[in-house]
Amino acid sequence: MSMPGDRRSRKRLETRRIISTAATRLFLERGFEQVTVDEIAAAAGVGRMTVFNHFPRKEEMFFDRDDEVRETIRQALKQRQTTVSPVETLRLLAHSLVAQNSPFVEFSADSQHFIGAITGSETLKARVRQIRDELTQLVTTSLIDCVNAPAHDPDACLTAHLVLATWSAALAEGHRRWRDDQHRDNARTAFLAIIDKGSRGISAAMCGTPYV
Repeated sequence: MSMPGDRRSRKRLETRRIISTAATRLFLERGFEQVTVDEIAAAAGVGRMTVFNHFPRKEEMFFDRDDEVRETIRQALKQRQTTVSPVETLRLLAHSLVAQNSPFVEFSADSQHFIGAITGSETLKARVRQIRDELTQLVTTSLIDCVNAPAHDPDACLTAHLVLATWSAALAEGHRRWRDDQHRDNARTAFLAIIDKGSRGISAAMCGTPYV
């Protein structure tokens, strides 16, 4: 039998999903800057304060899967096999996400609308830069934890920066390739080619460290 707490949790998640879905639709239709929180609340059928209870900032409604991305990276490194290096683990994660049709590495008309909304908003572009910095710190910490390295290990920091640069370049190339021919498999191949090439470069650069 479900406990009251379970029902509350499910209801909260469903409300969050409804708000996020309504917000995303409005953002893509009209642009992020042109949509108000009151309009999102009305579209979702909830009160203004309910929106803020789930999303303290409007940007969080747009990047509503950010926490999932972070947890995916964290768990991949936490659960890696000791025979597989951290850098290789993240390379394999990219291949796994593509094989699973993960929305994190989607190349489609929908993803182009998403990218277009970011390009058209200074607020969203600023948030993208913040997210990248936050992900770099998360990867740094996760790398240190998964090999029991000393805190503030500069090699972990450098590795994390190189990993994020590789993934950023790979995603950009995948989206560019999709814009060129609207062929998902070509976009995926381009994305993974950069991931593989970047991972080889990181392994060469960080040779002698516990991260490769």
